[in-house]
Amino acid sequence: MAATVRVELSQLGPSTSEGVVRGKHRVLVDRPVEKGGEDRGAMGGELLLVALGGCFLSNLLAAIRAREAPIQEVRVVVEGTLAEAPPRYRQIRMEVQARTEDRALLEKLVTMAERACIVANTLRGGVDLEVRVV
Repeated sequence: MAATVRVELSQLGPSTSEGVVRGKHRVLVDRPVEKGGEDRGAMGGELLLVALGGCFLSNLLAAIRAREAPIQEVRVVVEGTLAEAPPRYRQIRMEVQARTEDRALLEKLVTMAERACIVANTLRGGVDLEVRVV
């Protein structure tokens, strides 16, 4: 049977919501003032980029630790190019920077992390999205 991951979101203000993960991790979601929000948190589209980068980097760091690889100061930059309509990202790019003398090992671990990343796999494969009022 497939595992299910659940998060819950609740309205906190006119434009702000709070997401709760595993009952303890909280994330504020909002819009900037110029888009009618209160700027109390990142927008959902920005959090999608954070989710992708965070998922990828978590897998990369786990691979580095498991191999005790001589790779430090890892940094990931994620950029998304927006499409006009409907609102969505038409392209997302990730750049990985790290301090290492073994670039080939870094490239191998980057490939492994990318393949293990739930968010990257979901974005590449699409998803069956259902929205309903209960």
